[in-house]
Parts: sequence; structure tokens; C-alpha cells
Amino acid sequence: MSTAVGAGQITTGEPAPVRRRRRRRWLSWTVVTLLAVWAVIRVGGLEQGSFLTQLMTVTPIGAGIAALTAVLSLLRRNRPAALAAAVVCAVMVAVVAPRTVAAEQPTARGAPLRVLAINLFTRADAETVVDLVREHDVEVFSALELSHAAVERLDAAGLGRLLPHRVLQPSFGATGSGIFSKHPVKELTGLFTPIGHNMPAAAVTLPGGGTVEFVTVHPNPPLGRKTEEWNAALRAFPPATTSSTIRVLAGDFNASLDHRAMRDLLGRGYVDAADQVGKGLVPTWPSLRKFPPIISIDHILADRRVSVRRVEIFDVPNTDHRGVFAELRLP
Repeated sequence: MSTAVGAGQITTGEPAPVRRRRRRRWLSWTVVTLLAVWAVIRVGGLEQGSFLTQLMTVTPIGAGIAALTAVLSLLRRNRPAALAAAVVCAVMVAVVAPRTVAAEQPTARGAPLRVLAINLFTRADAETVVDLVREHDVEVFSALELSHAAVERLDAAGLGRLLPHRVLQPSFGATGSGIFSKHPVKELTGLFTPIGHNMPAAAVTLPGGGTVEFVTVHPNPPLGRKTEEWNAALRAFPPATTSSTIRVLAGDFNASLDHRAMRDLLGRGYVDAADQVGKGLVPTWPSLRKFPPIISIDHILADRRVSVRRVEIFDVPNTDHRGVFAELRLP
């Protein structure tokens, strides 16, 4: 034990190495505690407010942080903290890892339906979008952040010849959206109350007479005071029907499968196409920056009676979102 003398007073303190070890242990336990709270909130669906709602979006990254914390704690011989971090990591992995495994699909012998959803950011490269539609024989295209100018560019690139039927609600900014279809469409009104951006709905008549009700999705993000509005928007979407009509919701949900509001929506009769084929962790935003996308907020949801045959995620120049394509088979 070292001593220091000054002004007639003797004080006793710990050696510097001991103080450093104590600080490292305090830091490790602080990180582990915060990660444990994160895991409890995610598992319990307890997120409230803007910060926690946004935090849930990066839960897969949280699992990685917990694993790193466990390794560092073990290297520093803090075995209790390492064990606690490993348990937290296991909990987080348990809720995200199933998205990497393809699910068993229901028997579906109906018509195929190929769907594409892209947030155009008002200025996505039209030639690339039309090439994707042509290459994958897209039958319904959900376009978000659709401006009047974007519609003109898409048609100039040939979209009108490929998808001549449409229900559009473009704008001069990010609020516009639209449905482009290979098959005849009829606009649906009163199906639900859109909250956020424009979100048109349409009944798509397929060859053979079948009908799919299609909704373009784009609520405002859960930022600040808009968080409750975002929750209300996800609650407002119609459930998957139990009749002969099939519903598909496609677009930028500003939500991941780690949000309770999104899981509640799935619980009303939907499946996430990417999740069904083991691609539920493929990130879709942000794709315009110098670093790669980190979160999955663009989705195609289909009635759980639908079989998901294939999902692809595409980079599209000049937009901050990746496109999502799904090949579905109707019951």
C-alpha cells in the first residue's frame, strides 16, 4: 500500500495497476448491463420512445457487440463479466439467427406473382430500375418517394411498356408513392387509413381471374415525436385476409423484424418474404453512403398462405435504399 504526505495529512491510495484493473472491470460490467437491458427490451417487445425504437433496429449488431465484450472480458480475466456477456449474446442471437434459415413453405399451386419494391429517393437511376423490371419479369412494382419527374424518367426508360397499368400518387418530394402493374388494376379506397407518406392500394387482376390486393407502404420513420405516428401507421395496415383474396404489402416500412410493431403486423396473417428464404438479415439501408447498408427496413409482406420461392436484394444507383424482389406463388 502506498502513502502520500502533504499539509500534515496522510492519505492512502491503491497502486496505479490496481486502479486500472478496477476501471476496466467497471467498464466491462457497465457495457454488459446495458447490453442485458437491450436484450430484455428486445425479447419483451418493451421499446418505448424514439431512441429505444431506433436501437431495436440494430439488434443484430448488438449481438456482435455482446460477443466482442465477452471475448475482451475473458482476455482481461474477468470471467463473470465474460459469462454474462456470452449469455446476452446468446439471447440476441436466438432472436435474429432464425432469419438466416429458410422456412418450410406452404403448398401453393396458384399463379406466380413477381413483386419489386424500391424507395427511389426521387432520383434513382431509371434505366437500372427498368432493367430490373425487365430482367425479373416483374408484375407489380411498388415505388416509394416517387416524384412527378421520376415517373417521367421511368416511362422514358420504357417502364410504361412493361408495366402499363398503374395507381400513382406522386409528389414533388419524398411523400409520393405508386403502384405499377403488368396486369389491370383498380384503385382501392377505404381499405385502411394511410398515416405518413402517400400509400396507394390497388386490386390487381391476375391472368385467370384471381385478384391480389396490393398496398404500397411508406410510413414516416420513428424519429422524435413521429414515433407514435409510426406505430399508428403500422397498426393501421389491413390484416391478411382469410377469404379468397390475397394481400401483399410492399415498400419501405422504416421498421425491422426487431420492432414489436412490425412483429405485431406479421402476427395479423403475414410473412416477410426475405425472412422466409433465409435472407432476413440482408440489410437494405443506407446504400448511398461510403459504408455498406446496416439495417433491414425494406420488406415485402405476403399472406402466410403464399409460398415464397425466391428473394433478391439489389443495389440501385442514386438512391439510399436497396431494392427488394420476391417471387411468390399464390395458394
